[in-house]
Amino acid sequence: MNLVVADTGPLRYLIVVEAIHVLPGLFQKIMVPPRVIAELRHPHAPSPVRDWANELPAWIDVRKPQNDREFQRLDPGESEALGLAIEIRASLILLDEREARREAIRLGLSVSGTVGILERAAAAGLLNLEVAFSRLSATNFRIDRSYMTEALERNRARNPNLEP
Repeated sequence: MNLVVADTGPLRYLIVVEAIHVLPGLFQKIMVPPRVIAELRHPHAPSPVRDWANELPAWIDVRKPQNDREFQRLDPGESEALGLAIEIRASLILLDEREARREAIRLGLSVSGTVGILERAAAAGLLNLEVAFSRLSATNFRIDRSYMTEALERNRARNPNLEP
């Protein structure tokens, strides 16, 4: 079984762009630390995100790492997600924030973010990547747009029948 840990960002944006359904299609279980769940339930989170976090699907496994590790410059959710990923020897950690991704890579973890998950889902036939990216672009998600352009080009190369 692939051990996957998720931080707040990818879960939040997958919910907002109505693509959270792709995760159980790609992975059997997603482990999420309690601090991440608390961030998803925060009163300032979008209501669909709070609603989802208040009724977690069966494929979410809320798990606290045994050892609290704090990573400088990272928020509590990112720190807890990294600590859990290290502890369980996760095959993948879902992170969007640049500094957290750097730390995860430094620690030898494989990392994917929202854009990477959407691209994987499109490759697996779980969603339309252009629609997902259009929805993502309508949010406050921050990324160099060239990453999405490159992902769309790879998707078109995999699926030559897609319209440009």
